[in-house]
Amino acid sequence: MKNLITTLFIYFLVILFLCNKHSKYVVGFRPQRRGGRSTRFYDFKVQTTRVTKLCNTKEIPTINGMYPGPVVYAQEDDKVIVRVTNESPYNITIHWHGIRQRLSCWSDGPSYITQCPIQTGQNFTYEFTLVQQKGTFFWHAHVSWLRATIYGAIVVYPKNGVPYPFNFPYEEHIIILGEFWMKDMVQIEQAVLASGGAPPPADAFTINGQPGPNYNCSADDIFKIYAVPGKTYLLRLINAALNQEHFFAIANHRLTIVEVDAEYTKPLTTDRVMLGPGQTLNVLVTADKPIAKYSMAMGPYQSAKNVSFQNITAIAYFQYFGATANDLSLPAALPHFDDNLAAKTVMDGLRSLNPVTVPKDIDRNLFVTIGLNVQKCRSKNPQKDCQAKGGGVMAASMNNISFSKPNISILEAYYKNISGYFTQDFPGVPLKFYDFVNGAPNNPPNDTNSLNGTRTYVLDYGTKVQLILQDTSTVSTENHPIHLHGYSFYVVGYGTGNYDPDTANFNLVDPPYMNTIGVPVGGWAAIRFVADNPGAWFMHCHLEIHLSWGLSVVLIVKNGEGPLERLTHPPKDLPRC
Repeated sequence: MKNLITTLFIYFLVILFLCNKHSKYVVGFRPQRRGGRSTRFYDFKVQTTRVTKLCNTKEIPTINGMYPGPVVYAQEDDKVIVRVTNESPYNITIHWHGIRQRLSCWSDGPSYITQCPIQTGQNFTYEFTLVQQKGTFFWHAHVSWLRATIYGAIVVYPKNGVPYPFNFPYEEHIIILGEFWMKDMVQIEQAVLASGGAPPPADAFTINGQPGPNYNCSADDIFKIYAVPGKTYLLRLINAALNQEHFFAIANHRLTIVEVDAEYTKPLTTDRVMLGPGQTLNVLVTADKPIAKYSMAMGPYQSAKNVSFQNITAIAYFQYFGATANDLSLPAALPHFDDNLAAKTVMDGLRSLNPVTVPKDIDRNLFVTIGLNVQKCRSKNPQKDCQAKGGGVMAASMNNISFSKPNISILEAYYKNISGYFTQDFPGVPLKFYDFVNGAPNNPPNDTNSLNGTRTYVLDYGTKVQLILQDTSTVSTENHPIHLHGYSFYVVGYGTGNYDPDTANFNLVDPPYMNTIGVPVGGWAAIRFVADNPGAWFMHCHLEIHLSWGLSVVLIVKNGEGPLERLTHPPKDLPRC
């Protein structure tokens, strides 16, 4: 009997260890908060790992052999140090999405913007401090399309003694939405860009790396949450998908949004949410329904016209204790794939938890159009290389300028005053004004070309910025998730049609504070921020194909005058190109 008790105790400890180690996949996690202002060390090894999905086995790039990758846990104001060693055949960088990188632009991670890639056999140490930041973030590769499998969550807890602004949940779960391709992602990217056409749809959607039973050979590849009836759960939702925005819902359950992009919001209850790639949401869900197995569903939101996309729903289970594995799951209702109103309704209801200090005396008004282009074909083999509409080549742009990455880091070139790699002449307004939504040029490739260049826009330290982001209808209107590195911003306005300053309604009291804004299909968004973090900061669409086509720009923020207003020296181990 004594041996049996000892064996059971050891078994319990092993299970407890595995649950904590892999909590994002298996069970809920109620971590013990440690003291703030600590230093957290992590060791990331970029490796190729064999995985079996959709009836096939392939090698994918991962961190530490995990897909999704390891969770980075910390507390507000902690310092985080991550040593990345590249043991893979791919060049790599890691971006810490949503981390504002206060005075640590060198560790932001986008390739050829703040650093050159970490090459095979090399390493680089990222260091940053979570200054006044807490909530749900994530990290991902920021070179080529490697973030299709190289991604993971960042969970930053409040300081000791600081409660959540809602009742403490029974458990927390990380839920990462993703996409999976059977082919090598680098090869897919190269083939798509060489063709001049559109990318193929994903072979599957995934929830925490699992496609669920709707896909071939995937009946057992399913993520589950085991729920205690009557308890409330905090779900940390992250959209790490590459080229698709997504709806998410739980059958027969309401979701209460309490945080967006790692900033608290007034509670907003809804039947479903929409997340663009790069966006995070914290939602509360209470297990207050009859004991059963409920589907958690992830499906596409596709706002662009004439685009092929994956339309098979990924499924996970929110399974009450007392339900059996053989019970049929109750289906979750998702909006139709092109339901623009469903996507807009949640955004309309978002408000910061408390009144906030929004910049009001604006120093710099910027107006940036975002959209697609078709360039004229320059190839001697147009049938192979010019597969866009009208026999052209797909591109994307901001203010009709497609961004071209240099072959060295813009930040390094700026810091060392190396000329010839970028210019400082990105226009603060469109080169031409017209009816962007209803009258845009649309006879590809004759009137849909963009300019090309590595153009940046320069801001003095402390500049109060208002930026209008306007969708255009060239090729197609579309919801664009626009992410700004190094900053969060107040979304003070949001609407459909062309932006009109005389009729636009702004919220200057409690607007949401975000780092990735879905500029609505055929519409606009107005954001405000203070340029108080020196460096070279990437602003781009988080649909990876649009980034590859050039829908991006770099904002350079100059140093201020004080000692805490200046960019630090580059780290000694900064990778070289």
